[in-house]
Amino acid sequence: MSAGFACARCGGDGPRLTRAPFGGALGREILDRVCSSCWSEWQRAEVMVINELRLNFMDPSAQEELATHMRQFLALDGGPEAPR
Repeated sequence: MSAGFACARCGGDGPRLTRAPFGGALGREILDRVCSSCWSEWQRAEVMVINELRLNFMDPSAQEELATHMRQFLALDGGPEAPR
């Protein structure tokens, strides 16, 4: 755990992810700003979001919509934390 780390979602300094969940800038941002507990919470919520919105990943806009929900849930855009 590095000094100064505070999870964007919960504000805690809990265990960090050991690797980026996927490649690219967003994966690095999640690695740098989200604790492993909040990432696990998102992984459970992600399934519900996909099912509730009936996202079809053959449509690129569905991937963008899921990414938007993920950023909101993880409070990566500087907004308020997602409800727990």
